[in-house]
Amino acid sequence: MNIKNHYLENIKISASPNFDIRPKDKEISLIVLHSISLPPTIFGNNYVEDFFLNKLSKSKNEYINKIRSMKVSSHLYIKRTGEIIQFVSFDKRAWHAGKSIYEGIENCNDYSIGIELEGCDDISFENIQYIKLSEIINTLIVNYQYLRKDRIVSHSDIAPGRKSDPGPLFDWKRLKTMIK
Repeated sequence: MNIKNHYLENIKISASPNFDIRPKDKEISLIVLHSISLPPTIFGNNYVEDFFLNKLSKSKNEYINKIRSMKVSSHLYIKRTGEIIQFVSFDKRAWHAGKSIYEGIENCNDYSIGIELEGCDDISFENIQYIKLSEIINTLIVNYQYLRKDRIVSHSDIAPGRKSDPGPLFDWKRLKTMIK
C-alpha cells in the first residue's frame, strides 16, 4: 500500500465537500478510529458514502432523515468487504471528530486522520477490516512522521460520554499486534 499526494493509491476516491484546510501549526499526529452504519446496524448499502458526499435522499427511515443535513466526512472508510474509500486527502481536515480533546489538545480534526469502519458497537468487525486497517495504519506511520503506534485512539477516547465507537467489540489487542 502506498500514498501519493496524500491519497492512498489503487483505491476508490469519492471527494467529499466536507473538509477544510488544517491549521498551519498542526502536524498530523493522531489516528482516530470510528464505526458507522446507516441506518444503525444495517450494512452493505451506500448510505455512508452518500452521507459523506451530502447525497442522502429523503427516506422512510427516521434516522436517515434526522442526519441527512449534517455535514460530516472521514478521510477513509473501510467496508465490511474490505473495500476502502477515501473521501478527503490526508493533508486536509476531514470533519469526523466533532467536539474532541486528546492529551489536553482540543479539536482533534486539526491534527488527526479519521478512519471509519463499517460497523456498530454491538457487532464484531470482519477479519478483512482488521487486515486492511492495519495495512493502512502501517502505511500512514511510514508516511507521516508524527504518527506512531501509540497515537491510535477511538472516537470514544477523544469524545468521552458523547461517542462510543468503535465500541467494546473492537479488538484493540489484535490491531496492535498487526501494527509494526
